[in-house]
Amino acid sequence: MVVLNKIYTRTGDKGDTALGDGSRMAKHSARVTAYGTVDELNATVGMARLHATAETDEALARIQNDLFDLGADLCTPNMEKDAEAEYPPLRMAPAQVERLEAEIDAMTDILEPLRSFILPGGTALAAHLHLCRTTCRRAERLTTVLAEEEAVNLAALHYLNRLSDWFFVAGRMANNAGKDDVLWVPGANR
Repeated sequence: MVVLNKIYTRTGDKGDTALGDGSRMAKHSARVTAYGTVDELNATVGMARLHATAETDEALARIQNDLFDLGADLCTPNMEKDAEAEYPPLRMAPAQVERLEAEIDAMTDILEPLRSFILPGGTALAAHLHLCRTTCRRAERLTTVLAEEEAVNLAALHYLNRLSDWFFVAGRMANNAGKDDVLWVPGANR
C-alpha cells in the first residue's frame, strides 16, 4: 500500500530519483525519461476523458490504470532479479496487450476502411485521442532507447505499440465512426 503523507522529500534536489528497487538514477536517464513520458501520456488520457462518453470513458480509465502498471514496470530495473524479490515487481502482462487488440478489432469492425490519411482533429475527443496517440508514440520511442541500454519487459513495449493504434482507432470512432474524419488532401495549399 502506498502512503503519501509528505509530498516533497528533497532527496531529488541534486538531479537524481529513486527507482522501484530503491536504487537511485539521474532524472535525465533513459529509464526515468521513458516512465516519465508514460506519466505524461496518462495525463493526456485524463484530458481526453473530459470529453468521453460512458463506454469510452471506461476504456480510458482501464488504460490509465494500465499506464500506472507500465510506469511501475519501467521504474523497476533488473528483471532478472524479479524472482528473488521479497515483493515481486509489477510487470505488464500479455493479457493487457490482448485486451487492447480485442478492443481495436471491435472498433475496426464498425469503421469503414481508410482510403486516405487523416488529420488529427474533428471532435474534441478525437483531437485529444490523437494527442494521446502521439504522446504514446514518443513514450514508445523512448522505451526502445531504454531497451537498447537495458532489459525491458517485452509486454511493456508491445503494450505501447498497440496502445497508439488503439488511440488512432478510438479517435476515428469519436469522429462519428470515421464519417467526420478530417482527410488529408496532398498538396492542397500549393
